[in-house]
Amino acid sequence: MTSTVEYKGELRTVAIHERSGSQIETDAPADNHGKGERFSPTDLIATALASCILTTIGILGKPQNIDIDGVTCQVEKIMVPNPRRIGEIKIVMNFPAGKSYSESQMAAIEHIALTCPVIESLHPNCKKTLIFNWPNA
Repeated sequence: MTSTVEYKGELRTVAIHERSGSQIETDAPADNHGKGERFSPTDLIATALASCILTTIGILGKPQNIDIDGVTCQVEKIMVPNPRRIGEIKIVMNFPAGKSYSESQMAAIEHIALTCPVIESLHPNCKKTLIFNWPNA
């Protein structure tokens, strides 16, 4: 089993990772009857995409000596109505100044990002916009 999720009332849940015991609390967003004081479930999906991209680049980029230490992602989730769902996830990847990447490394990073397990798991109707801010561009 991966996790246990418990409803705590007032549109909040607590998820417990079975192996480590780490916890994540969620809250419904302010625009959907919640307080917006924690990640919403859909925030976690968008955030998971950025985490998956970075983790997958870290794994697959290692043999190519691709160093992504210090890379940050700005994540924006855009909801749409009828049915209410994530319409688009925008991720801006900021690569630290002082690092440089070859053309082949940049191509590998972009390919890995666009084929990570989470992006491959999202519905095709969910638009995925990735922007790469390279330090040497």
